[in-house]
Amino acid sequence: MSQMPEPNEIIGRFRKAGISSFFRPSQMKGAGLTRDQLPALLRAGFVERIARGLYRLADAEITENYSLAMACALVPNSVVCLLSALRVHDIGSQSPAEVWLAIPHKAREPRVEALKLRIVRFSGPAWTIGVQETNFEGVPARITSPARSVADAFRFERLLGPEIPMEAFQDGLRQRKFSVAELSRIAEVLPSRRLKAALDTRSL
Repeated sequence: MSQMPEPNEIIGRFRKAGISSFFRPSQMKGAGLTRDQLPALLRAGFVERIARGLYRLADAEITENYSLAMACALVPNSVVCLLSALRVHDIGSQSPAEVWLAIPHKAREPRVEALKLRIVRFSGPAWTIGVQETNFEGVPARITSPARSVADAFRFERLLGPEIPMEAFQDGLRQRKFSVAELSRIAEVLPSRRLKAALDTRSL
């Protein structure tokens, strides 16, 4: 059995390895710790088990992006999108109870009991255009840009209803989160008749 380092040293090792909140056992090696030490860390209260194969530093600050961080840690090959992305970008008035994630078209839908997910599927250019790198509570993540998030709201209007896309469109432009030109470029690749109509109105 490996000797347990001092508490401050343990936290310092995690931080030095770039782990500030969520982690998987496979990441412990980068912090100079072993999987064998995980049960002791749990008993000592240094870490907590969040879901199968996912743990979190017990002293990590819980932020408004806690659910997003957990979702991206549990489903790493995903993109935060639609209502969740709009909330992150502070566009519109939606505060979703679910975390909206996009996964590849042929990927198996994740089964997560720890939180509510709303899954949509992206394929082709939808997987890359207007998708940005970011992180939530230290967890690497990908998210649709403000303009892409609004374009998707129109594309997935059948899931959101007609009011939310138009509210996001108007609010995003009002706050200068994106330009008409930027939104038009995305619409050329990922077309939507309703978005085109809204853009045409702004061009008059």
